Parts: sequence; C-alpha cells; structure tokens
Amino acid sequence: MEKSELRASLALAGIFALRMLGLFLILPVFSIHAKSLSGGDQALLVGLALGIYGFVQACLHIPLGMLSDKYGRRPVVVLGLALFVLGAFIAASHDDLVWITVGRAIQGAGAISAAVTAWLADLTREETRTRAMAMVGGSIALTFALSLVVASPLHESIGLDGMFNVMAFLGIGALLIALFVVPEQSKLSQTPFTAKFSEVFFNKDLLRLNVGVLVLHAAQIALFLTLPRLLARADLPLSAHWQLYLPAVLISFAFMAPIIMMSEKRKRMKPAFILGITAMLVAQLMMANFVGLPGLALAVLVYFIGFNILEAMQPSLVSRWASHAKGTALGIYNTTQSTGLFLGGLLGGWLLQNWGEASVFYACSAMIFAWLIIASSMRELPQKPIQG
Repeated sequence: MEKSELRASLALAGIFALRMLGLFLILPVFSIHAKSLSGGDQALLVGLALGIYGFVQACLHIPLGMLSDKYGRRPVVVLGLALFVLGAFIAASHDDLVWITVGRAIQGAGAISAAVTAWLADLTREETRTRAMAMVGGSIALTFALSLVVASPLHESIGLDGMFNVMAFLGIGALLIALFVVPEQSKLSQTPFTAKFSEVFFNKDLLRLNVGVLVLHAAQIALFLTLPRLLARADLPLSAHWQLYLPAVLISFAFMAPIIMMSEKRKRMKPAFILGITAMLVAQLMMANFVGLPGLALAVLVYFIGFNILEAMQPSLVSRWASHAKGTALGIYNTTQSTGLFLGGLLGGWLLQNWGEASVFYACSAMIFAWLIIASSMRELPQKPIQG
C-alpha cells in the first residue's frame, strides 16, 4: 500500500471510527436512562428514538451517494458530518424523549457511509482496496468493543446529555479530518457518472452483494438481541461481556488479515468470500446448541472471523463492479444494510419472544445458508470492472 493510500485509509477509517464511537456509546445505556424521561415508560417511543437514526439513514443513503458521484465526496461528507454534530447538540440540550428523537433523526440525515466508502475506493488501487476496507471495518469493530467498556462509567460520570456532547465533539473531529487530512481525489479516479440508476440497481453481481449485506446485518442484529442472554445465563455478567467480545475481535483480525491479503495477491476473492459465509453459518449453529461459556466464546470468535472477512470484502467488491457509479452503488448497498438491521431486529425480537433463543439462531442459519447458495454462483472480478 502506497503512502497516499495508507494516509487516505487511516483518515477515512478515523472518520468512521469517531462517528461510530459516538453512536455506539449510547446503545448500552439509553434504554435504562430513558426510563427517567417523559414517555420513557413506553417501549415503542424508546425504540423509535433509537431506530429513527437508521430509518432516516436508509432513506438518504442512495440520494447522498448519487450526489457524491456528481458533486464530489468531500462536500457531501462535510455536510453529513455537520448534520451529525447539529443533531447531537440538539439531543444534548433537551432532556426530553421527543427532542432526543428529533436530534437523532437529524443525525441520521447525515447518511455519509456510501460517500465515505466511495471516497476510499477513489483513493486506493484495486489490489489494495480490500485491505483499506478492512481497516475501516476494523476501526468500526474496535469502536464497538471500546463502547462496551466505557459506556457505563461515562454515563455515570456525565449523564446522557454529556454523552451526546461527547458525540458532537467526536463528530467535529471527524469533520476536521474530512476537511484537512483526507487527500485530494486523483484525476484518474474522477470517473464520470455514466450509469443509470436502474443499471446499477439491477446489476446481477451487485444484487448478489446487496442480498448478502442484508443477510449479514439482519443476522448481526438478531444475534446481539439473543447472545447477551446466553452469556448472562453462562454466568458472565453484562458488565463483563466486553471481556469476551474484545479478545474475539482482536483475534479475528489476526485470522482475517492474511486471508484478505492472500485473496488480493492471487486475485481470487470467491474462496475467501465463501469461507466467510461458512464461518458465520457454523457460528450460528454452534450458538444454537452450546450452553457453556467456552463453547459460546469459540462460537463468537468464529462469528467475528466470518463477519470481518465479509465486512471488508463486500464494499470493496461493490466499488469494483460499479466503477463509474460507486457512490450510487454504495448508496444502494448501505440502504440494504440498514434495511437488514431493521428486519433483523424485527424478526429476531419476534422469534425470541415467541420461540426462544435457539429459534433465532436457526432462522439466521437458514438465511445464511440461502446466502451461501446465492454466493456460490458469484464470478471472480475481471481485470477491469464492467457495468450492466
């Protein structure tokens, strides 16, 4: 990886990490704090306050991705981060569930994931792109693990309004990186926006990846609705769950990195892709059948290996199959991802309530197995990405 690519990768991973850390910090504590707010005794309103962010994101990923194709990545990313900061300050200034919901909706309007990922694709060569995407995915995984460690003590120290202020300042940090650290886009990468939306949306190779990211994140949210209950039942208290997650994430990177590097070197992505899906399938079946902590810990490690491989490879593949409409394609991809998170929560909650933990894992296993069948027909990338 060249110096300019490394700088771009670290800078854009930093934008993702600062933004996602702010979002992750409130997740472990919000439902508890909300009980002290007006309307906080209504689970639907609390769920809306949390979920409105993802809903607005899903609505705006595609249009902002298309705008970044036409007008450039930096203006769209800066605008999105400014909205993120504004929403955080609004939520911090009102100890009221309605205004917190409004603030999170404004934050969601800064749907920059597609633009940031397309920006990263613009600034990296194809042979190093998956490693760059892995850096972004790794930064998100680490911030998630970090949030589990610091969220509770931070909430005790500064309260929820203080946490929203922290979120705003993290957003300002990301904004400064976008303005002054990320390198300029090279003239070579400034390919014209030539593809129609329908051509991008119905591209078979992209459809296969969009189905994949929907399943990947539906299974993720369903898993994290259920897994904490199993860990608590295995005598690992909630405050100690990070002691399992953090080592699993770090060890999974050690497995993921050589797999990604070897795939790029040999220009054969499909075997690693199939391996990642298979690892997730095995992990889900392990969680459905294991009850002891050692077995669950092994299942979590296998899950993170598969998840991190796929989280790194999929956006990289999207950007290659849609070389002249990366922002649009990644907007569709991120919208599908947000839809998967919503459906995973809905399906996982319904199954958990009516059929128990094992049903969630078996349902996720069925979805992942169907994805495995779909992915088995995927093509290796040609020397130059094609459209249509």
